[in-house]
Amino acid sequence: MNFADSEIVNSILIEDGMTVAANPESADVILVNTCSIRENAETKVWNRLKELRSIKKSNSELTVGVLGCMAERIKDRIIEEEHLVDIVVGPDAYRDIPRLLAEVDDGRKAVNVLLSLEETYADIAPVRTTGNGVSSFVSIMRGCDNMCSFCVVPFTRGRERSRPMESILKEIQQLSDEGYKEVTLLGQNVNSYKDGENTFTRLMDAASLINPEIRFRFSSPHPKDFPDDLLHLIAERPNLCNYIHIPAQAGSDSMLERMRRPYTREQYLTLTEKMKSIIPGLSLSTDIIAGFCGETEEEHQGTMTLMAEVGYDLAYMFAYSERERTLAYRKFEDDVPEEVKKRRLSEIITQQMNIQKERNLEEIGQRHLVLVEGTSKKSEEQVSGRTDTNKIAVFDRRDFEKGDYVEVEVTDCTSATLIAKPIRKTTITEFYEVAVEA
Repeated sequence: MNFADSEIVNSILIEDGMTVAANPESADVILVNTCSIRENAETKVWNRLKELRSIKKSNSELTVGVLGCMAERIKDRIIEEEHLVDIVVGPDAYRDIPRLLAEVDDGRKAVNVLLSLEETYADIAPVRTTGNGVSSFVSIMRGCDNMCSFCVVPFTRGRERSRPMESILKEIQQLSDEGYKEVTLLGQNVNSYKDGENTFTRLMDAASLINPEIRFRFSSPHPKDFPDDLLHLIAERPNLCNYIHIPAQAGSDSMLERMRRPYTREQYLTLTEKMKSIIPGLSLSTDIIAGFCGETEEEHQGTMTLMAEVGYDLAYMFAYSERERTLAYRKFEDDVPEEVKKRRLSEIITQQMNIQKERNLEEIGQRHLVLVEGTSKKSEEQVSGRTDTNKIAVFDRRDFEKGDYVEVEVTDCTSATLIAKPIRKTTITEFYEVAVEA
């Protein structure tokens, strides 16, 4: 989401007459886009801002700003206590950046962190100056209404509002015209997307028809209201990826209740089983929090057994970090000792890596369609990309180029990567026609 937001800010500033600088040292303005979801993310921002102090010492005209969720959450400390930045801009105030920069030119600090019930930036065409030129993000909605007890997003990004479907499809058409091969639709809770009579399933249906050679992903849905018709659409449409990120957060009913997640362990497991039964070869990933307020050893084991039962292909796993303004901050005590959090997180990660290795070993001999994203990190003689199921695959370069679809056969693996031999350059349509015939 922050990546997509940065592209919106690019557009606003370029429209105002600016150009993207080659590096921080040559810039007149440096904006740091931030996240408040975990303490570690904020720590990185503080460290980065302190690094920028040295650049500012050698360039007194430099303006430094903080954008996004962290800006909204701790605006006073950033400006008044730490004296690190000149402007602070919340996620709904990006249109105001040119005016705020003008204020700074007059020697003042400038702040706008007002949240909006309407802002979706639907009319702004993002300017994509980074990324691989193959995959892109499209924001379809902003904010969140779920109010999970651990999450600060509703306070930093405001209430849910959906972007008009017509503007989303227009942006996807533009990406198609520019040669992009993969689009990820973004929202804090994409399956609550609603534009009049247009649901998220209708949006996915319409998006997938724009270009059958662009494949689509989405993130993140919520387990509480995942639509069956979307599962059937994914199963039917070749360019809708057989991959779903479905956050569980925890594996026991007592923990889920404290987290204000409106489903039980049984309901979650029933949903994942239904997903697998409707979509052949489906890959699942999740989010897991270790050491949430009051977590007992039994509840921790509940999370471990849930993960083992689902058999995730990928998981994003974190130790709980307290966030001000959340219900957990106001109502519960962050009482799990740090060393216990670390031990439980380590156990979760170790188990998940073993599960991933087992899942990847099952892939040996299987064929996948991989979208080449670039050169492998380890060898110039190889390229890497992602399968339809969102697994990284590495294989010999041959004459393949970034943006090519390549049919590969998996020959080996690690817990994180599929090692493959390339079969042929192909297309989504050709690959799935052959698969159906076979």
